[in-house]
Amino acid sequence: MAHRVTLIPGDGIGPEVAEAARQVIDASGVKIEWEVVEAGEAVIPKYGTPLPDHVLESIRRNGVALKGPVTTPVGKGFRSVNVTLRQALDLYANVRPARSFEGIKSRYENVDLVVFRENTEDLYAGIEHMVGKDAAESIKIITRHASERIARYAFEYARKNGRRKVTAVHKANIMKLTDGLFLESCRRVAEEYPEIEFEDVIVDALCMRLVQDPTQFDCLVLPNLYGDIVSDLCAGLVGGLGVAPGANIGEKGAVFEAVHGSAPQIAGQNIANPTALILSGVMMLEHIGEREAAARVVRAVRRVLAAGEHVTPDLGGKAGTKEMAAAIIAAME
Repeated sequence: MAHRVTLIPGDGIGPEVAEAARQVIDASGVKIEWEVVEAGEAVIPKYGTPLPDHVLESIRRNGVALKGPVTTPVGKGFRSVNVTLRQALDLYANVRPARSFEGIKSRYENVDLVVFRENTEDLYAGIEHMVGKDAAESIKIITRHASERIARYAFEYARKNGRRKVTAVHKANIMKLTDGLFLESCRRVAEEYPEIEFEDVIVDALCMRLVQDPTQFDCLVLPNLYGDIVSDLCAGLVGGLGVAPGANIGEKGAVFEAVHGSAPQIAGQNIANPTALILSGVMMLEHIGEREAAARVVRAVRRVLAAGEHVTPDLGGKAGTKEMAAAIIAAME
């Protein structure tokens, strides 16, 4: 039986890497019916918004989506499509693996981390306003419900995937009420999983320890804003955003996406690295129960990266986006 999946190509390099990921996933042997819908800057003239209602309706109907990068203006313009998607669909768990790959230049080896970022509240929710003409105020909201929910997701993931430890990350020494509530919630959930080691670390100390020795950590669970920053840091430990997949998961839907930007300056040049979105597609395959196909794609990606011949310029090669996707397909068992 075919799986029906919403495909959002995005803008900038989005359509190129989305097509590469689609071809690789199709070659895995899994039958997928793709429902292609458009979102992003380019659709504003047509729909008056970068995120038309029919995009949300498609994801709600299919329950799963693969999304290419979408441009988010800095300091002006429309609100982030990514944030709006997460809030509208209550995609509360942002899951960001950071794993080492042979052939990818990095300062570290054998990194295998998973970052779990609460996705719906905290400062990142963007509840802010001006106070007079010369000051701006942002409201940080942390709730017990959201904190326990993301903590439980992290522990359940650890239990199902044989992970050894969950680390709660916070700044409760200063923000005693908000981050204090997050930490308290994580501690309470940890009691339900006695077989999994639990610790808590202050966020600035975590960043220092990550760059000293990232292998001392396993699963990290964080509030929204810290999670955004630390997940990018972890991507840097394994070679950068070009090899960093991501997922946004809720009770009734899941959106899988590369975590890098839309890079409009290189759009249409067939040089964009498709690895992150292909690996996001792997997470999608796992989510829909197609684990054998997911493992098949990962092995092929590893072979191509290790060989270093058919990879894009940012990875030290001379291949284009299309050629790298073709090489991964050819390397598939």
